[in-house]
Amino acid sequence: MQCELCGAPIQGPPKIIHIEGAELRVCMRCAKHGTEVQQPRRKGAPQKKPGFAAQQPPRRRGRDVFDLMEGELVDDYADRIRAAREEREWSTLDLAQAIKEREILVKKIEKGDLIPEDDVRKKLERTLNIRLIDSAEDNTSTGGPGRVTMTVGDVISFKKSRK
Repeated sequence: MQCELCGAPIQGPPKIIHIEGAELRVCMRCAKHGTEVQQPRRKGAPQKKPGFAAQQPPRRRGRDVFDLMEGELVDDYADRIRAAREEREWSTLDLAQAIKEREILVKKIEKGDLIPEDDVRKKLERTLNIRLIDSAEDNTSTGGPGRVTMTVGDVISFKKSRK
């Protein structure tokens, strides 16, 4: 049997370790790179009493802010928030009190270190009277009637017709 991490032949019983959500059978040298998983008990071993089995709670999926948003956050959200706040001559503390959030949260959002969650984004938009979401209707062409946009297919067919 070969080590699933380094590929070396395993001497003796393999160690089963847990690395980044995967269980691997590894040699003794590679066992230090993960968390060792307890081996299943053999048939002759004493069993635990029923009802006392240590069940792990189901693992919750990490929260992703992008899953909760209905549009796409503009790239310059931090600059927009800072500019709107300074236009009102507010400090970060004043803005934080107006939206009922902590000042450190406002500072991190303005620095671009933190992406505001949907509820905070809505409070900021409402309080500062700004837009932080790019929606599909904002991106539509305003060329007017008669204005034609070119696609890659148009370019290909144009080049073919010139030959």
